[in-house]
Amino acid sequence: MTPNRQPAQARNRLRTITGRHNARLKELRLAFRRSQLTAGGECAIEGAKLVEEALRHAERVETVFFAESAKKLAEKLLAQIASRVETLLLPDSLFKSVVPSDSPQGIAALVKLRSFSLEKILDRGGNGPFVAVFGLQDPGNLGTILRSAEAFGAAGVLLAEGTASPYNSKVLRGSAGSIFRLPFARIASKELIPLLRARGVRMLATSSHKGTPLPEANWDPPLAVFIGNEGSGLPSEIMRQMDETIAIPQAAAVESLNAGVAASIVLYEASVRGHHRVTEAQRNAGSGS
Repeated sequence: MTPNRQPAQARNRLRTITGRHNARLKELRLAFRRSQLTAGGECAIEGAKLVEEALRHAERVETVFFAESAKKLAEKLLAQIASRVETLLLPDSLFKSVVPSDSPQGIAALVKLRSFSLEKILDRGGNGPFVAVFGLQDPGNLGTILRSAEAFGAAGVLLAEGTASPYNSKVLRGSAGSIFRLPFARIASKELIPLLRARGVRMLATSSHKGTPLPEANWDPPLAVFIGNEGSGLPSEIMRQMDETIAIPQAAAVESLNAGVAASIVLYEASVRGHHRVTEAQRNAGSGS
């Protein structure tokens, strides 16, 4: 293979788009603007890291968009992109007019995420805690929770009303690729709590200062950790239905922790306690043999 062959192949695969009214470009623009899936169920993502994660873990990558200034990046990534995937090249000004980032990296994509039914997620209750999110409006916090949920072995994330869209570009970036692997579903709280109760799932609420100290809480599975709004926490009608309220020990002068940070600490504690349970069970099984 000659040194120039791969760049030539890359150029041949890239189809140049110069008009704003290209159908795929319009879908990308609308998906970013609305923070929702396209009519065909595709999610809009941007940034080299996220696109590379999607190529490895998303259900399917449909279209990849490159800015003119990102041709070198295109030449590098096209070897990872299946030949059936549409690859489009846009003038820089047109690309910047579509993506929400203030400092775009010159790459975006429309991808299909893996879908998980609520029943399949609930069937995973023995794998780790569920995370139930209510009214969390900051997309950065939700992205952090998704990332930490995967890192600490959560069974899935359940998104109730008032919560930021999981397809918001800031949520997607904050998840650092976890969005492509972690089971999640949207559900109304009036449906979620009865479903959890019917499956014997213990429900834990987080509180700033009042409640069982984190190290003393009951972490026996199956359980669900409820995370509320950044300012007001969980609604009172939800709090009344919880089995236990847990509090992260912290300085009295600190009003509350960032929701993403608090959720991460709780998930770490649940992970550690789960590991200790498994280790203890293995030790007991070994001593009894």
